[in-house]
Amino acid sequence: MSLSRREFLATGAAAAAAVLTPGRLLAALEEQAVPAPDVATWSAIRSQFLLDRKLLHFSSFFIASHPKSVRDAIDGFRRALDANPFLVVERGMFESEAQNLQLKVCEEAAAYLGGRRDEIALTSNTTTGLALVYHGLALKPGDEILTTLHDHFAHHESIRLATERTGASMRKVLLYEQAADASAETIVKRLRTAVRPKTRAIGVTWVHSSTGVRLPIPQIAEAVREINRTRSEKDQLLLIVDGVHGLGAVDESVAEMGCDFLCAGTHKWMFAPRGTGIVWARPENWTRIRPTIPSFSSFDVLEAWMAEKAPSGPNTAARSTPGGFVAYEHQWAMGAAFRFHQRIGRRRIAERIRKLNDQCKEGLAAIRGVRVHTPRDPSLSAGIIAFEVRGNTTNEVVSKLLARRIVASAAPYRESYARLAPSLVNDPSEVETALRAVRAVAGT
Repeated sequence: MSLSRREFLATGAAAAAAVLTPGRLLAALEEQAVPAPDVATWSAIRSQFLLDRKLLHFSSFFIASHPKSVRDAIDGFRRALDANPFLVVERGMFESEAQNLQLKVCEEAAAYLGGRRDEIALTSNTTTGLALVYHGLALKPGDEILTTLHDHFAHHESIRLATERTGASMRKVLLYEQAADASAETIVKRLRTAVRPKTRAIGVTWVHSSTGVRLPIPQIAEAVREINRTRSEKDQLLLIVDGVHGLGAVDESVAEMGCDFLCAGTHKWMFAPRGTGIVWARPENWTRIRPTIPSFSSFDVLEAWMAEKAPSGPNTAARSTPGGFVAYEHQWAMGAAFRFHQRIGRRRIAERIRKLNDQCKEGLAAIRGVRVHTPRDPSLSAGIIAFEVRGNTTNEVVSKLLARRIVASAAPYRESYARLAPSLVNDPSEVETALRAVRAVAGT
């Protein structure tokens, strides 16, 4: 006889003892799941977010509001942890693979990414993932990491700190003069031309949060493969991608894009719990880096420590997953976010975001005094639109829009533009309302 959710959440000692026996924990926790969310219409999907309805939210890419299914998953795990913290963590993390809740999350993520659970390391955000990868590279003096002038602070700093420790160097290349005129051919050509014999990795960002430019990762990956055909095994070039603003916004399988590592927080376009993220890589690429933080996710590492010897065998995603206790109710609830996206459908989500962004870009481009920096070509953009309004600073634009109930944002770069990012929490009428507000700011 299975236990009901109400019975499982009871705090009585007898109920806890009955549920938290080996083999029962995962099933009992899964019974807390609420019915699958209604995703038949966009209005039904939007209704699952507890956003302040007095405002129109066009900055959900920064840090997301959770849909109901994710909130419920967090709450269910929190209740279980509050009732029986030792037993839930001990049984859910350290007793067996069959009961392991991290592995369950990796399975859910793998289904969305198009890969396997042993290819995924769990992290807390994009920054942590990038740092783990770059600090894990076996760099030596004279080696070089090639990146771009368009990448985020966290990406540049991860490379800088890693290269300073090892005596390697970092070099940045310009991929385009004007973001609006960027082309896939030019981007790939400039990256390929910039590679030198000592270049060991290329670090790029899938979708630039500064301009909204979306890089052609599959074409870049093909260029890297061509270079590697002329290199020895020890000198193979790696392609490392900050994928946070593509994951959950476009219809591409990460496992099929051709990159070697993809690092992404999942608390943005994926709507996963705040403070969660992933790093994806093929098993053979995980062997190319060394773990930075002790892992709680690999039983063989613990067994080696018990035997007072170093772990044997190659590195894995599990060994690279940072250990230490985390907010387990958030980490374990990541699966609900991936299921939410799977239920809606990756292609359907991408088409919706594209439609709203096309509407917004076309509307902005038609306003006198507004300059759109994001390419109009959907293959070179995703969900972020960067623009400026003549006669206004970026912060003035953002402030004036907020006064009209539109939540926009400013890009944190040397050249900063205002940003609107239509997503699943918006609809065409809200896009039109935002465009009217921009017209008012522009004085047209």
